[in-house]
Amino acid sequence: MNSISNIWKHPKTSVVGLLIPIVTIAGIFSQQGVTLGTAGTGTVISLVSGIATALLGLLARDPVSASSSTGSTAKLGAWALIALLLPLPFASGCSATSVAQDIVNWTPALQSAVATVDSTAALLAPVDGPIFIAATVGFDTASNLLVAQAKAYLANPTAPALAKLQAQVVTFQQQVNASLLLVAKISNPASEQHALAAIQAVSTIVIAIFALIQSISSKVAVAQMAAQSTVTLAMVRPYLDQQQAAQIVAGHYGEPVELARVQVAQAELRAVQAGF
Repeated sequence: MNSISNIWKHPKTSVVGLLIPIVTIAGIFSQQGVTLGTAGTGTVISLVSGIATALLGLLARDPVSASSSTGSTAKLGAWALIALLLPLPFASGCSATSVAQDIVNWTPALQSAVATVDSTAALLAPVDGPIFIAATVGFDTASNLLVAQAKAYLANPTAPALAKLQAQVVTFQQQVNASLLLVAKISNPASEQHALAAIQAVSTIVIAIFALIQSISSKVAVAQMAAQSTVTLAMVRPYLDQQQAAQIVAGHYGEPVELARVQVAQAELRAVQAGF
């Protein structure tokens, strides 16, 4: 990724050099019927292509001023293109076995995040500690069950094992989402910040694991999982810090935060579209 980051040193040259491939590749995808999902009333491909085409037109009219004003937007567009062209590490896998291994690879981070939750109550105001403890009381048990089910599926990737893993992911996700809604009612700003940050770390990993599970689940299975989700991601998204989520994902996969931010957004969008 170092070679990619170096291109931002020369704004005008790098912007044009990035926008032209974006338009070209997007055009090829469109001709082949590749959409990569929806974005508003159009598709992801049409959105990326439209932004890149518009910026190229702006640069053509006023190369000097446009290059500086569109640099950051072009940078975002380039990372979006990279995210589209590269397989999302937590949303797809070469096989069910590799996906299961990725889930198991997340377990140390999950256990660490849950341990942080366990110690967070001491950082809160005395009146807020009991609220936080009550909201997160089931995290240890749920995370241990999820880790156990992930390892069981990796050892024996069968339909029954997958069904148990799917059920545990939904159970844990519901606990995490419900806890976010509860701690969001804490009135002390400092306590609320500590509480939300601790739960968000767990939430990010659960969303990543869900994305992995979704990639190897049938539409029927995903619909069944969604039917069990009463506290949805859409309900708790206002309390989630996208930058924190991107940093967690970037740190786990050893990738740039800019790329992780796009991947997190895509995973959350897929979860919301699936009814989670």
